[in-house]
Parts: sequence; C-alpha cells; structure tokens
Amino acid sequence: MTSGLDGSFFRRLGAALLAILMLASVFVTLSERDKAGKEWNNVGEFFSQLFGWFYWSVTTVMGAGDSSQVRSWIGYLTSWTLVIFGVAIVAALTGALVGFLIEYLLKEGMGMGAAGFRDHIVVCGWNSTARELIAELASDEYTTRIVVIHHTEKNPAGDGVYFVSGDITRSDDLRRCGIEEARAAVVCPADGSNESDMRSILCVMAIEALAPDVRTVVEANNPAHVEHFQRAEADEIVVGSRIVSRLMARSSLYPGLADLITDIVSGGEGSELYRISLPDDYVGLSVDDLSAKLRADHRATLLSISRGGHAYLNPPQDFRLAHGDDLVVVAESLGTLAPLETDHTLH
Repeated sequence: MTSGLDGSFFRRLGAALLAILMLASVFVTLSERDKAGKEWNNVGEFFSQLFGWFYWSVTTVMGAGDSSQVRSWIGYLTSWTLVIFGVAIVAALTGALVGFLIEYLLKEGMGMGAAGFRDHIVVCGWNSTARELIAELASDEYTTRIVVIHHTEKNPAGDGVYFVSGDITRSDDLRRCGIEEARAAVVCPADGSNESDMRSILCVMAIEALAPDVRTVVEANNPAHVEHFQRAEADEIVVGSRIVSRLMARSSLYPGLADLITDIVSGGEGSELYRISLPDDYVGLSVDDLSAKLRADHRATLLSISRGGHAYLNPPQDFRLAHGDDLVVVAESLGTLAPLETDHTLH
C-alpha cells in the first residue's frame, strides 16, 4: 500500500513546513528580545534562544503552544498565523491520505492493485479446477496466501483471495501478482481448447523468464501438448483427462480405489499426502526400519523415497536412506515432520 503513496507531495509539504517554522522562529526571536528583556552577547546565545522559539513554533502548529510567551505584535501575528497554518497542514495531510486510501480501495476492488505478498501461490487463469484448487488450499494445515490473476473485472474467487485483473502472459501483470516472490504458480486454462493450452505455455514461459525459481504447476488439456510444456520448463504438468481415465480403469478392476485416492489427495479430515524432508536421525536406516519408525513416531505410512529426482516406490531390501532424500507419506498431520522446501530444479 505504501508503495503507491506520492512521496514527492509529502517531501514538498515537509520542506515548506520546516521553512515556515524556521522563518517564524527567527521573527519571534528578533521581536521578543526587547519585550522579554533578553539580550545575547554572542552567536551561541542567539541560537539557543532561536532553538527555544523553534520548539514553541512546532508546538503552536501542533495546537499545544503557549500563546502567553509572546508579547510583541509580531509575536502575536506569528502565533495566529502558525495556528491557522497548523489547521491547514492537518487538512492537507488528511485530504491526501483519504484520497490515496479511496483510490487504493477502488483499484483493489477492480483488480488494479499489486500484491505485496511473499511465499504465496499465484493462480493464473480461472476455471472449475481453479475454484476447487483454492478450496483445497484453504483447507490445508499450512495455509498460504493466494493471488488470482484473470482477465475480468470482478474477483472470481471471492473473499480471502487477492485478485489481480490482467493477462497471464504479460510480464507487468505477473509482477503485480508478486510472481518473483511467490512459492508456486498454478496455470489453469480458461477452457478445454488447444488455444488455451497455447496461452498456458506462453504464461509458463513468461513466469520462467521473470522468476525461474518459482515452481510452476500446469493443467494441460491435450496430452499431445505435454512436450511443449516441458520445453517451456514447467515443473509439474497435470493432464486431467489422462488421470481420470486411468483412475476409472483401475477402479473398474478394483472397486473403492477412486474414493481412496480422492480421500488421500484431499485436505480436511482424514489422512493426506505429504512430501517431507528426511530427518537427520533417519539417515542410514533401511526401508523396513524407516517404515516402522514413521509409524511408531508419527503415525505416517511411507509411500515412496525420492533421490536425485527419481522416485523409488518399492526400493530393494538393501536400500539405505542418505542425506538429501525426501519422503512421500500418508498421515493425518505432519506433526513435527518438516515439509519439503520445493526446488525449481527438482522435476
């Protein structure tokens, strides 16, 4: 918010106030010397009295000065002028701040503002997936701020989500989302067309140019476009139709799998998927010992171990944990386990 303030206005106002206070202090110092019976024998005494009258000028502008200190007609005139000037200063500051606040709120409501967040998630584009995604993120125990950028006049996500009206492929609009300080960016196509995939690819390329360390997760419409998203260096590519078809195929063979998978990947109550950093005291353990320790200490079930970008779903019996490994577990809560700090280079 403060970045939008007109600093030059306040600097000019402050300079004018300082100049008037100094000028008033000099007038009062000179005019009140004879009336108060105060003489100065050297420059030091003059500046000492000048400082005292400067303090009086400041307090008079603030409405707390003692008018009985002045006795000359120049002192009275200066006192009245400073009182009126103080009222004008308060009115100017109030008007400037209220005007800025009104403009700020109007811009925020229309999505014309700029997010000042750090470590947030940017949702680029809007569709039914984005709506469900925001609801899912809101239920996660590690809640994070969410910024939505979409080319529309009203916030499609509702209260609690910062909205930026803009083009997901434009660098200036992405900067207003705070993309360079974001944790991750989720790109959602506006519809199921190939053209939407092309815009999503352009969006990923723009994000990678501005903030290569930000993790990008993309929803792709057409499986044939996956290789283009990979060339654009998207970190995670989700093809909804492929996931649904494969889940339906497995569920037709093994009833209940669809409900199980939905429960695991959703937040709220029950057990969920977590990707965690390997605790130091787990290094060197075998897979069996690791599984037993996770169950005993954290009520967590081991699903896979990631090492060097490769996931080991069913590692061999002689597999030993090493520094740098991370784990995917199913648990009701992370508890004391540390969530994995995402890395853009990790695919």
